[in-house]
Amino acid sequence: MSRILVTGAQGMLGTDLCEVVRAQGREVIPADVAEFDLTDPAATLAFVRECAPTVIINCAAYTAVDQAETDAATAFRVNRDGARNLAEAAARVSAALLHLSTDYIFDGGKEGPYLEDDPPNPRSVYGASKLAGELAVRETLPVHWIVRTAWLYGIHGKSFPRTILNLAQQGEPLRVVHDQVGCPTYTVHLAQALARIVEQPHYSTYHAVNSGACTWYDLARAVLAEAGIAVDVQPVPTSAFPRPAPRPANSVLDTTKLARVYGITLPGWEEGVRGFVAAWRREAQ
Repeated sequence: MSRILVTGAQGMLGTDLCEVVRAQGREVIPADVAEFDLTDPAATLAFVRECAPTVIINCAAYTAVDQAETDAATAFRVNRDGARNLAEAAARVSAALLHLSTDYIFDGGKEGPYLEDDPPNPRSVYGASKLAGELAVRETLPVHWIVRTAWLYGIHGKSFPRTILNLAQQGEPLRVVHDQVGCPTYTVHLAQALARIVEQPHYSTYHAVNSGACTWYDLARAVLAEAGIAVDVQPVPTSAFPRPAPRPANSVLDTTKLARVYGITLPGWEEGVRGFVAAWRREAQ
């Protein structure tokens, strides 16, 4: 029976992952900043040694994409150095590591979905720091999975669907970007996939996102329709919302490898929307 250490356990994905693993009857050790600082090599090793996991799933990350443009040191300390520290600690206790990464390692200029071995070319500090984390894990620990995901949202934290629902309740028209395409991914569905991946040691790099693709405009309309909220949604270009960090125009990730190796295909993104809105309704009761 595996002992699974989940870092970033109080985050949006980490919370759902702990719930999924626990519901399966497996032992999960949730850890966040209160337990140890993963940017501190000694603290990381001490904690990992104490709990002696067989698998570590690293959901901890610096994800403030725009803030990273002016705080690169912190982004790299968490996303690169933290990943290396976990990999080194895993090696010391003979544990495997599943490390989460992102579509932001790509520049978004490709026509069609990105494959795992497409050349990375991050356009933002955040993307560069996450790519550096991937490289640190690969250099440090042979027994690892790197799982790239994209457009994550869930009930346990801030997310695009929650923002849309909050704004829509004010009754004002919404302006939403229509020229970025990606794979909205519901954290519960991703958590279920991660729990299955670590059951078998097919160590490699994978893409894991909900099936299908859409724009942020499409996602907003789907969320509102599922929630039964009628509000005007206006499509606008990315240029209407200038941001410090550039966003990839194409964030679609190909998941054929995950299906071929593990037999895992995440549900369609519309099903993720249905799950999220149902959870949002329960939360409001």
